[in-house]
Amino acid sequence: MEEWRRMAKSSPILFAGVLFMIVLGARNIIRSIPDNWTMIDIAKVAFGLIAVILVIAFYFLGISRLKQRSRVQAPRQDHISNTELERNARHIVLREIGGPGQKRLKEARVLVIGAGGLGAPALQYLAAAGIGTIGVIDDDVVENSNLQRQVIHTDDRIGMPKVFSAEAAMTAQNPFVTVKPYHRRLTADIAAELFVDYDLILDGTDDADTRYLVNKTAVAAKIPLISAAITQWEGQISIFDPSRDAPCYACVFPEKAADGLAPSCAEGGVLGPLPGVMGAMMAVEAIKHLANTGEPLRGRMMIYDALYGETRTIKIARRKECAVCG
Repeated sequence: MEEWRRMAKSSPILFAGVLFMIVLGARNIIRSIPDNWTMIDIAKVAFGLIAVILVIAFYFLGISRLKQRSRVQAPRQDHISNTELERNARHIVLREIGGPGQKRLKEARVLVIGAGGLGAPALQYLAAAGIGTIGVIDDDVVENSNLQRQVIHTDDRIGMPKVFSAEAAMTAQNPFVTVKPYHRRLTADIAAELFVDYDLILDGTDDADTRYLVNKTAVAAKIPLISAAITQWEGQISIFDPSRDAPCYACVFPEKAADGLAPSCAEGGVLGPLPGVMGAMMAVEAIKHLANTGEPLRGRMMIYDALYGETRTIKIARRKECAVCG
C-alpha cells in the first residue's frame, strides 16, 4: 500500500490511468457475463480479472520506480555553472573526453614544478582546460630575459615571484580554477608532504638535482610524473610511472649528464617557441591521463627536433637494477 500511495502522490496522472483501466476492464467483463453462468464460472473470470489487474498494476508500478531511481542516480551538475559548461564545450563534444572526462579534469589536482619555459605553457593550458586545482612551486622571480619564451609572464611583472605572476595569468584566463602558488625551492624535506596532495606531477625544471628529487618522491608516492626537457632546438617528453609498469626517470637517466654535455638555456641558448611546444605537449599528456583516454606516453619517449622538423618516439623500459624503482 505504501508503494501505491507513493505512486499516487508522485505520479497522479499515471495512478488515475491505472485505476481507469481497472474499472473499465471490470465493467466490460461483468456486462459480458451470460445469464446461464454458474458461480464457479464467475469465480474463474474473477480470478482472471484479478490476475490481469495485478499484471497491469505491477507494470505501471515498475515504470514509476524506474523513473524514481533514475532521478536519484542521475549525476548532479548543480556545482558546474552554465558558464563553465559553455567554456569547456569543445572538450565535452569530443567523444574521447565528453562530460565524464571533463568532470574528472575539474576534480583533478595537478602540481607543476617550475613556472619557467616549460611550466609557463603547461600551466596556461591546464588552467584553460578546467583542471580544478593546480599547484605551482618555484623560488625564482620574473626577469627580462625570461620573456622571450616564458609567455605566462609579462613585462610589467618583472621582479615578481614567478608563482604569483603565473597565478595572476591563470586566474585571469579561468576564474573557475584553484591555483596554489608555493614561492620556495622544492627540497627533500617538503617534497613528500607536498606531493601527497596531488594526483599528477609535471616537472619542467632545468636543474638535474631537482629532477632526481621529483622522480624519487613521485615513485615513493606512486604518483605519475610527466617530465619534459629542452635544449637549444630539441625537446623530449615522457610519462614516468612505475606503478603502471612504466620506467621511472632514473631508469632512463641513471646518472646526471656530464658537465657541458647538456648546457642550460643561458649557456647554450634555446629557441623561443620550443618550450611552448613541449609545455603544451605536457598539458596534452596530462589531460589524456586525467580523462583516461587515448594512449599516453607511458613506456615511450617522444623526441622533437625543431630545427629539422622531425619527431620520433622510442620505447623505454624499467631497469631491474634501478636504484629508485627496481
